[in-house]
Amino acid sequence: MADPGFWNNQEKAQATLQEVKTLRNWIDPYDKLNRRVDSALELDELLQDGSEPEMERDLDAESSQLRDDLDSFEVKSLLRGPDDFRDAQLEISAGAGGTEAQDWAQMLMRMYVRWAERRGFEVSVLDESEGEEAGIKGAVLEIRGAYAYGFLRPETGVHRLVRISPFDANARRHTSFASVFVYPVVNEEINIDIRDEDLRVDVYRASGAGGQHVNKTSSAVRITHIPTGTVVASQQERSQFKNKSTAMKMLKNKLYQAEIERREAHKAELDATKSDVSFGSQIRSYVFQPYTMVNDHRTELKIPDVQKVMDGWIDPFIEAYLKQGGGSTTAAA
Repeated sequence: MADPGFWNNQEKAQATLQEVKTLRNWIDPYDKLNRRVDSALELDELLQDGSEPEMERDLDAESSQLRDDLDSFEVKSLLRGPDDFRDAQLEISAGAGGTEAQDWAQMLMRMYVRWAERRGFEVSVLDESEGEEAGIKGAVLEIRGAYAYGFLRPETGVHRLVRISPFDANARRHTSFASVFVYPVVNEEINIDIRDEDLRVDVYRASGAGGQHVNKTSSAVRITHIPTGTVVASQQERSQFKNKSTAMKMLKNKLYQAEIERREAHKAELDATKSDVSFGSQIRSYVFQPYTMVNDHRTELKIPDVQKVMDGWIDPFIEAYLKQGGGSTTAAA
């Protein structure tokens, strides 16, 4: 297990610098919004003395944009967790149900990729295990962008799909589940002590769709951290060395998250959706038939346009969760 005292002096200095940078990232946009509000109020005062249609249109447009920008700033202000500013590692796992559940897991993967692309974030596939017939058994994505972890943290939990299965010859309605878990991506300067003797490294042939792209060598890597039983795997690269490096980074992220939770256990209970990820405690349902509806069971927010949601439009769910109080669940005490 990671050494409980892994924060050394160098890391404390890095944390201080990050805190300064984080505060500046709040103060500068706040000051800019304040100046825009003051300018709009001054323009409104000028218009009290007479009608200027063009200036009025400019004021209306600026007022509308200010409302949107203030709302975005309010949502961002809820991201107060110590790791919310970090990039995110998102892990998707298909539930029981074979091909149907694996197809659902792949649909969720596409949803998160589209969400990240809409925000201008970068996405890398760290690991992906294909299903036997369709879909994926699981995947790990790294999503890089400002506050990616803070925004994606509310997505942790079980996601439920209800639809008429395209894999059922009798066109019956099926219910499928997939779990999502989100970790903060740990910066390289954070030192987590992982001893070689605590690791079991297995190599195997990477799976694929077949044909000329099947890897003929054992380049895929699976690493087991024996003291904690944590398992990670990477098979995306043709190089065993690169896959091992990626798997070690994934392991470091998981152990870091476990250590943070251990340190904060005496301060507060873990987030309910994070500590109880089971297939009987879904956080959200996506219904395709007999009607279309996406229902978040934590906030009761319902969106009837399921296709829009599946195309990455999940910000309303994230914002509703944060505004309900989910934004402070990982804040430092």
